Amino acid sequence: MSNAFVAPHFQSPENAREWLENLRWPEGPICSHCGVINHAYKTKKPGWYRCAEKECRKDFTVTTGTVMERSHIPLNKWLMAFYLLNASKKGMSAHQLHRALRLDYKSAWFMCHRIREAMRAGDLGPLGGESEIVEADETYFGKMEQPRVSPARKGRPYKVGSRGPRDKRPIVALVERGGNIRTFHVPFADKATVGKIVSENIAHESRLHTDESNLYPAIGKLFAAHETVKHSAGEYVRDDVHTNSAEGYFSIFKRGMRGVYQHCKEKHLHRYLAEFDHRYNHRTALGYSDIDRTLAAIRGIEGKRLMYRQPD
Repeated sequence: MSNAFVAPHFQSPENAREWLENLRWPEGPICSHCGVINHAYKTKKPGWYRCAEKECRKDFTVTTGTVMERSHIPLNKWLMAFYLLNASKKGMSAHQLHRALRLDYKSAWFMCHRIREAMRAGDLGPLGGESEIVEADETYFGKMEQPRVSPARKGRPYKVGSRGPRDKRPIVALVERGGNIRTFHVPFADKATVGKIVSENIAHESRLHTDESNLYPAIGKLFAAHETVKHSAGEYVRDDVHTNSAEGYFSIFKRGMRGVYQHCKEKHLHRYLAEFDHRYNHRTALGYSDIDRTLAAIRGIEGKRLMYRQPD
């Protein structure tokens, strides 16, 4: 990892800006306001361009309209942070980032969330396909800030020492065997919620693999095959039927959340999932290096803004 930081674009904001312009604008500056390509001229302010279109004439930079817009953090430190979060298998805490890059903690924390926003994938088609296997599984991580109480309890208190997922945050994962993952933080994992996610995100020509949970039998009828393993009986693999890919992802996610991040408010959980999804979908087993993974994240900065305080 240390050798990567000798690259010129990590050495100064000017080098970083030039590198990012070459990455985002290989055919010349693109106006972030009207979208016109290579019809702009440089202004007196370094890094600023002015659109030459008569109807536009607005100023922009390579970070306008991205998660880095209006940031006072030097651009080379932004690129370092992108690399560090993508090269660390279980993530990197904002405290570690603020020490490594010599930023104040609040800036490092907000920077991490904006990088996670860049990692978030969009416009995704269905997973799987004909003869393909997709695993579906759910897990529970961290306590809900407002636990959901089932109406069936009719106000009766829980027994002291009772266990279960009743007060934990549900996460649903869909994993293509040997391919990509897609995760969802849901308010609660019931048949209707999980069934809708599975139906809308997996091609119905796929083979669906799950455990023996009662969340899946009804929705499983929509697929070419629905095969299960019975974990309660000690069965985890039967021929090619298993949910080990999903279980492996959950293991990495929980180790990262407990060992690196430690604290996560429920409203931010979907961003951490996007981060772990991005690294899983660009893992070494699929032919990606740390640099490839970082470039994929940087290409996701466009059209995404994350404000520290939302406008009224």
